[in-house]
Amino acid sequence: MRPQAMRGVALAAIASVTGLLLTGCGEKPQVQTTARKGDAAASKGAAAAFTAPGWKPGDAVSWEQQIKARAQAQNEYLRTGAR
Repeated sequence: MRPQAMRGVALAAIASVTGLLLTGCGEKPQVQTTARKGDAAASKGAAAAFTAPGWKPGDAVSWEQQIKARAQAQNEYLRTGAR
């Protein structure tokens, strides 16, 4: 190859690598498109099809009792009978 042709290939390679590196520098602005909803209390609950039996949606005391019962059901010491 001739030196001028090699110089042109080298410049093209440098330009393409520089272009690839600079594409990572551009960041599009992130804009929230929906209105933010406020959080509801956990005891408010979900639809009746997704609730545990005996739990009353909106009742914080029964919600806490259900959480404690669920935690005890996952307690390995109680499940294996070890004390």
